[in-house]
Amino acid sequence: MGDWVCMYLVRKIFGWLGFRFNRRFWWKGVLVGLGVAAFFGVQGVAGWWGMGSLPVVAQVPGEGMSPEVLVREARDLYRVGQFGEALTRLQAAAEAFAARGDVLGQGMALDLQGQVYLAQGQAEVAVEQFAAAAALYERGGDETAAIKSRINQAQALRKAGLYRRALETLEEVNEALQEQADTLLKAIALRSLGITQRLIGNLDEAQKSVEQSLAIAQAQNSPTDISAAYLVLGNIAKDRGNTAQDRKEIDVAGRSFQDAIYSYRTAAETATTPVAQIEAQLNELSILGDVGQSFTDEDRALLNQIRETIDQLPLSSTAVSARINWARMVMTPENQANVSPDDIAGQLIMAVQQARTLKDPRSESYALGQLGELRYQQGQLEQAQENTKQALILAQSIGAADIAYRWQWQLAQILKEQGQTTGAIAAYDAAVKNLESLRSDLVAVNPDVQFSFRESVEPVYREFVGLLLESDGAGAKPENLEKARVMIESLQQAELVNFFRENCLTAKPTKIDEIDTKAAVIYPIVLNDRLEVIVTLPNSEARHYTQSLSQQVVEDIIAKLRQGAISSRATVRIEGGDTITKPEEYLPLAQEVYNWLIRPIEKDLANSGVKTLVFVLDGPLLNLPMAVLHDGQEYLIQKYAIAYTPGLQLLDPKPLARGELTALKAGMSEAPQPFSDLPYVKEELENIEAEVPGELILNEEFTTAAIARAIDAAPFPVVHLATHGQFSSDPENTFILTWDDRLNIDQLNQVLRGREEGGRRALEMLVLSACETATGDKRAALGLAGIAVRAGARSTLATLWQVNDQATAELMIRFYQLLKEDTTITKAEALRLAQLSLLEGNYKEPFFWAPFVLVGNWL
Repeated sequence: MGDWVCMYLVRKIFGWLGFRFNRRFWWKGVLVGLGVAAFFGVQGVAGWWGMGSLPVVAQVPGEGMSPEVLVREARDLYRVGQFGEALTRLQAAAEAFAARGDVLGQGMALDLQGQVYLAQGQAEVAVEQFAAAAALYERGGDETAAIKSRINQAQALRKAGLYRRALETLEEVNEALQEQADTLLKAIALRSLGITQRLIGNLDEAQKSVEQSLAIAQAQNSPTDISAAYLVLGNIAKDRGNTAQDRKEIDVAGRSFQDAIYSYRTAAETATTPVAQIEAQLNELSILGDVGQSFTDEDRALLNQIRETIDQLPLSSTAVSARINWARMVMTPENQANVSPDDIAGQLIMAVQQARTLKDPRSESYALGQLGELRYQQGQLEQAQENTKQALILAQSIGAADIAYRWQWQLAQILKEQGQTTGAIAAYDAAVKNLESLRSDLVAVNPDVQFSFRESVEPVYREFVGLLLESDGAGAKPENLEKARVMIESLQQAELVNFFRENCLTAKPTKIDEIDTKAAVIYPIVLNDRLEVIVTLPNSEARHYTQSLSQQVVEDIIAKLRQGAISSRATVRIEGGDTITKPEEYLPLAQEVYNWLIRPIEKDLANSGVKTLVFVLDGPLLNLPMAVLHDGQEYLIQKYAIAYTPGLQLLDPKPLARGELTALKAGMSEAPQPFSDLPYVKEELENIEAEVPGELILNEEFTTAAIARAIDAAPFPVVHLATHGQFSSDPENTFILTWDDRLNIDQLNQVLRGREEGGRRALEMLVLSACETATGDKRAALGLAGIAVRAGARSTLATLWQVNDQATAELMIRFYQLLKEDTTITKAEALRLAQLSLLEGNYKEPFFWAPFVLVGNWL
């Protein structure tokens, strides 16, 4: 790789590192930023910036510089961060090459322009330049250069958040290279493919691609590419570790982090530039944040070594950014690195001065913002406010909303600390508006934002909502309640965008009165120090109440209640072979959660005539069926129909079209290992067929292709799948089992949305009658919401844990009977009555009837 890789990519590496969190998240934020920083350091291909072999063409008097000289000047300007001047010369060079009829020279100049545009953050323009360069190279017969430009194009597509297009481009590139000899170009193409696969969450395929790249680099004895491959492998292992840790898989997390450390150390040892070595070393240190460890003497020595290396770097954007992020790494609240605040401030002030010399406002904004956070940590609020405002002005001056929202967020925290509530609300509001403007590109604010959603996006919304709901003794203002409600819905949408890794949501403001005058919407909001609940009743202003409960207490009780409901089926054997039900230990917990969420509004609900409760669930509540809540006399499902939605703004408010209801019914009574057979599925589907005609596909006929053909052949309003499936916070682990495959969320989307491409009506309801949420995944139900939205169904009926298939068969049959018998009944009410048929019959325990949830349109 040429020098341009180091200059541009490290500029981006260090430009993003560390600016994503408030001081409560200092360490976790660093580790996430570093992990993704490594991505930027290895994604490009060998460029022209380091070339020294261009022939010198004598200038003809009056005709200006030769294009070769213009390229050389552009290279020098690029190296010192003068991107605008570099671009001017490259544009002139492209015109000169074109006038000369030099197709390959013109392609080179356009490719370089793409690199400059990418360095300036103009990814969409860069995509066009790289595509044009590739076309010119192909015209000129230089297939190798064309492939390099296409790899650069994929890099720009990633930067633009267009991961699927980047993946398609790189798959085509690698297919073209497959039959060729193993070259460094193939190694780079495979590594770029692995980076993209990682970004869309396919870690297994990413590892395979990068390991192939590593093998080629080793065979070619290229230390640069060996180091780059190990860096990506370290990032993949770190992702695995973070995922395992979130799921409480401690052993898996430990092994993954050890793999990451090995890869980072190897990357540092094989690095061919100081910059690449620093990158690997900081990534290794970042793992301390993953595992919650403090600095050791060895870590401090390494930080000092990195500092000495940074001090030796010449004046450049690289040096500025490295200095900023060294400061970020050592700037811990407890000063674990044993570096004085004055020393840290000195480094940041130097970074500000160097950025001004380079005329690099982006880096200057980062340095000033970081200085503001340092002052904030020291309690110097006025100076912190001044530095943060300066950083914000610079970010706004270059139209960098992705930086501006961070400084608006930091400013809001400072103002709140100063007691300036009005100003803090305005600053939070501005930060959220910037995030909203970035939603179409939310996972590409930079790829690090995607992997740091919990640290860099979610806290902005939660802190804002918490401030809006703080009471001055007279209760929150109505306008603040409404804004808080909108904010929590916006957070739900942002979380789904992050889950999908692309923006595929269309939202519009909707009031409950416009959807259902007999429904109430309940928003439980889990904050660090309390549980807030907002309730919206028809024809009434929103109201709210607060429970003084820490997030940890809420999570623990919800987890225990869920487990208690699942365990309610447990029985003990007594003499004579009969069984008795285990004591209902879950009931006190069900009553406690009822007291949090429903008791304060109980009378108002009763007086309003509401028949349906719609929950916009948050955090740990996502995995708990609200039907199991208990008032001391009866379950909530015995009083109200219940539905769930990621937000009213995502609803299609049309009721279920009646007349003769038809459905596609498919499933498996026999299942491959390790899944258990579902012997009652055949009875379930055959009985539903008797109530709701359509098509029935069973067992070996239940293939992905058969489902696709059936959906394409007839526009069934209902698709009922009685098969194993799993919901997870990881899209790749959210799937539906067919006879021949596992359909993940994207594949299911392709199958179900085929009807829309033919102009047919949308799917009214998707029923998944034998699914469950992933064990240990606190946000697993996000996968259910994802399927509900992604499938394009107005409603999705599914289960939150592995169910008894005999009870499920009875419930589903009754559900369809109710819809058929009463054309005025809502889906939510039909589900409630079907659940009651189990509860009041032979299946009294919540294990059997509680896990069925209706997501989306409940009408």
